[in-house]
Amino acid sequence: MHTTVSRELRKFLAPEFIFGIGARMKAGVYASNLGMSRVLLVTDPGIVAAGWLKDVQNSLREEGIKSTVFSKVSPNPRDCEVMSGMEQYRASDCNGIIALGGGSPMDCAKGIAIMVSNPGHILDYEGVDMISMPGPPLLCIPTTSGTAADVSQFAIILDTSEHNKIAIISKAIVPDVSLVDPEITVSMNPFLTACTGMDAMTHAVEAACSNASSPVTDLYAYHAIELVADNIKNAVENPNDLNARYNMSLASLEAGLAFSNASLGAVHAMAHSLGGFLDLPHGKCNAILLPHVMDFNFQSAVECFKKIGEKLKLSPKLNTKELRRELMQTVNGFNRKLGITDTLGDMGVKSSDIPELAEKAVDDPCLLTNPRQAGIRDLESIYEEAS
Repeated sequence: MHTTVSRELRKFLAPEFIFGIGARMKAGVYASNLGMSRVLLVTDPGIVAAGWLKDVQNSLREEGIKSTVFSKVSPNPRDCEVMSGMEQYRASDCNGIIALGGGSPMDCAKGIAIMVSNPGHILDYEGVDMISMPGPPLLCIPTTSGTAADVSQFAIILDTSEHNKIAIISKAIVPDVSLVDPEITVSMNPFLTACTGMDAMTHAVEAACSNASSPVTDLYAYHAIELVADNIKNAVENPNDLNARYNMSLASLEAGLAFSNASLGAVHAMAHSLGGFLDLPHGKCNAILLPHVMDFNFQSAVECFKKIGEKLKLSPKLNTKELRRELMQTVNGFNRKLGITDTLGDMGVKSSDIPELAEKAVDDPCLLTNPRQAGIRDLESIYEEAS
């Protein structure tokens, strides 16, 4: 069998991670290993109310590690919250950061880590490899199964003055350790489970079709697609099913390892614009946009979508036209079964907003690795279709 060998170089970056039930209880041990003696615990009010914070604090206390809590984090973390967290870190004389939460606390924690060691304002670090000094030790404990900020080199921060999300991409913000504990995710309500799960699906699909993908990222991306397809409905309908939660956490982890190294595409570029402009939930935006962007990209990534069709258990006998139709119907079917039935219009997007949304999305670095080149008019058309 003849195999074509790619001459392109690809890198793969990943943090140390501990995966499994009870991983959160290792927070103290790993914080101690990283030299932490007083940590800034970055979380949000929902996690505090769920009781997971106490588990982490007890684990730290057992190792003689003191902690101070910063929980003023919004669902789309703001630049001002990063700067406030940095001030609390310094005032409390901390020497390490632990993020406990979904993507928002973890991205905020990454921003705080940047600002602890670097001058200026968090918005100064927008773009790729803009960070000169590494931050303090960072340990992440994800409480959702979708964002994968705990293993990625991405941080997404809302610029409150421009109403836009900026992307900070650097290996300097890859966490030192991630403790992935599927048990924590049982406290997610069904709709959050659905939205974060479709975020993981989007990560995997975009990483698989990215023009920066590699055989290594493909291993994780395609398996994550299969895991989400097989488990998301059960995780939503049976929140305490640890098997489904375990598999969704694994899907999130694998999709994160894939997209952190292969990057993303138009779905995320457009969702970032929506989140910044109208403060909309990221996972839900991804879910709504995904089938439309897949349709736009299809002819530029046919082989990729054939493999995705296999993972979604579509018939191998479908011709290209039939595959395209079935893929869109399948993803739309996932959304419908999970209760994600809104259009962008239902979420408050007006036709008059679309030109500005497209102008912001076209400058997002995630668009650079979309398999099909997309200009402003292309993005406007996709927004219109999703509205």
